[in-house]
Amino acid sequence: MKVVGVTSCPSGVAHTYMAAEALVLAGKKYGVEVIIETQGGAGIENRLKLKDIEEAVCVILTNDISIKDEDRFKGKKVIKMGVSDVIKRSDAIILKIIDKFKE
Repeated sequence: MKVVGVTSCPSGVAHTYMAAEALVLAGKKYGVEVIIETQGGAGIENRLKLKDIEEAVCVILTNDISIKDEDRFKGKKVIKMGVSDVIKRSDAIILKIIDKFKE
């Protein structure tokens, strides 16, 4: 199972990367491949590949500020959450995705 996402916060520094790391670590813990693009102070890093977006069961977007190129996710199941919620609840988010999209 693959999940992709984009994290971004108003300052574009710490919380952007903390949210990305929390999701990746939760994914590893539960056997889910998680690929996160960050849109932080350094611009867009680890830009998602179209193939990864197509293969993902869903997309996680932080909604503290607008995400650039959000139209790439048209037709995908999108989960929008605040950066703080993603950091605090990453395990629960991944477990819910596993439950909803298990094959």
